[in-house]
Amino acid sequence: MTLPSDRKAAVPPFPPPPAPPKPDPHALAAASARLSDEDLAAECDLEFFTAGGPGGQHRNKTESGVRLRHRPTGFVAAATERRSQLQNRGAAIERLRAKLVAAAFVPKKRKKTRPSASSKRRRLDAKRRQGDRKRERRDFD
Repeated sequence: MTLPSDRKAAVPPFPPPPAPPKPDPHALAAASARLSDEDLAAECDLEFFTAGGPGGQHRNKTESGVRLRHRPTGFVAAATERRSQLQNRGAAIERLRAKLVAAAFVPKKRKKTRPSASSKRRRLDAKRRQGDRKRERRDFD
């Protein structure tokens, strides 16, 4: 069969290249948690905002609240409890580091264990005794 000259045969495009593998989030968080405060702050987007709350005019008019957004992991930590932006920044870095340490934890693989013969026997004996007790209650009449 011939195609009209104005229509060309559809040629399948080349498949797209495979996406690069995503980094392990546990390893990423662990590496970031080990950084110094300055290096960790360099990995973050730093945002200052008006904190609000008790503390008077100084706290309500100045941008003393600090929000850190860790770019590699997306974690966010904020601190607004102090009137000083510098103290809030330190508190936000501590909170972010705590989140990173928690995310870096990898639980151990659980090993399945078989119950021993004696534990099986004890469990079956307990079930049998429970069944006997219920049977006695039922046949009371």
